[in-house]
Amino acid sequence: MDFAKKLTTKEKALRINLDNKIYGSFAEIGAGQDVAANFFKAGGASGTVAKTMSAYDMAFSDAIYGPEETKRYVCEPRLIKMIDKEYRLCIKRLQHKAEDTCFFAFADTVEALNYKRTNEGRGWMGLRFQLTPKSEPNECVIHIRMKDNDPILQQQAVGYVGVNLIYGCFFLYDNPEELLNSLLDEVTSNRMEIDFFRLSGPDFKDVDNRIFSLKLVKNGLTKATMFGPDGEVLQPADVLYKKNILILRGRFRPVTKVNIDMLERGYAQFSKEPDVNPENIITLSELTLSDLKDSNEGEIDEKDFMDRVNILCSLGQTVMISNYPEYYKLIAYLSKFTRNKKIGMILGVYSIEKIFMEKYYTDLKGGILESFGILFGRNIKLLVYPSYRKGSSEIIHSEDIFLPEHLVQLFMYLVANNKIENILGCDEKHLHIISDDVLTSIKHGETSWEELVPQKVAEQIKDNCLFDYPCKIE
Repeated sequence: MDFAKKLTTKEKALRINLDNKIYGSFAEIGAGQDVAANFFKAGGASGTVAKTMSAYDMAFSDAIYGPEETKRYVCEPRLIKMIDKEYRLCIKRLQHKAEDTCFFAFADTVEALNYKRTNEGRGWMGLRFQLTPKSEPNECVIHIRMKDNDPILQQQAVGYVGVNLIYGCFFLYDNPEELLNSLLDEVTSNRMEIDFFRLSGPDFKDVDNRIFSLKLVKNGLTKATMFGPDGEVLQPADVLYKKNILILRGRFRPVTKVNIDMLERGYAQFSKEPDVNPENIITLSELTLSDLKDSNEGEIDEKDFMDRVNILCSLGQTVMISNYPEYYKLIAYLSKFTRNKKIGMILGVYSIEKIFMEKYYTDLKGGILESFGILFGRNIKLLVYPSYRKGSSEIIHSEDIFLPEHLVQLFMYLVANNKIENILGCDEKHLHIISDDVLTSIKHGETSWEELVPQKVAEQIKDNCLFDYPCKIE
């Protein structure tokens, strides 16, 4: 067999089965024994499978792994409980194999499409594994979203991804990006999305999972991913579930005082909405893939990405990376998780003007009306931050934007129906700040830019020579 070529699922499972060092257990809840089944069908499964089990009834599942306080069984805590228990059992019961065996415990907890097709297939999948006998284990955890409109096809896809995960961890561990990209072998992103990836353990100390969050979006495995102020990777559906979301899109290169004022004033106004619970708001700073690309070469500088993310996280921000340049697609994505809770989007005046430009909707049969049906058909409010009119000192608000005559009534309708609102009480002394000018000043080693960004941001830029600031890191 030629292992240099891309293997099929069956070939991957067989290679694992024929490797005498790899041995462990499978625990699968939800879609079926779809991953383990591939190893049995490949042949030689006795060389790999120490145990395989399912626990579909909640009472049985709770008796084995303990109850979930949230009563949600398709969640990361449930997956980790499964992996913990099954891995410990392997170590405890298979000591006679420990000298020359790399143990593993694979688990998944999956919600496949139900009979009436009223839900969305999704699930958690993970592997705890040794790369050398008797070593401390590593762990790889992913979250999947299934797009097939048939439960049998979804189960098949789960089986493929599970085999890909196990194979990647054991045979592609020296190239984590290749491991990541191989997860959708024989499945494709049209059938399956992976919006969370975490690889950790003694053999992966140098792996930064935030970079891999970026690669999930960059390499087309998902459209959006997130991480928190502590830098930990987050799963969007779990974090955004039934939340009021306030989001600010920007380049944040660097974060300026005007960005902070937009967030603070926007939050103050959004939290007073009658259908918003201030204790249930999550604020997101969002970077689109296009805003991460170098304007000259069109490539993403991973160091520059991390510089921006580190600054945002140090300011307590939850960061989202998305490949939704169109606002209506971003809102449609967020709305899947909020369960009709209100979403607030903070925009500058010139961004709201762009939303009304019909040239951006030529790919839609219904043009701007179709996009607005998606955007404003949700429980959404656009909060518009003022700006100086280009080339003058006049401050303009949403009602001052240029609109073609046939769209003026549409704009007025949205304002009247509380879909568009000006942000009030803004700090006008910050309105002159333009991030590109700040960036130029930083690169030239000037000092004037320091007054235009938060003190913590200025300190990080100077201490770490960020954004081409001319200095030397000690």
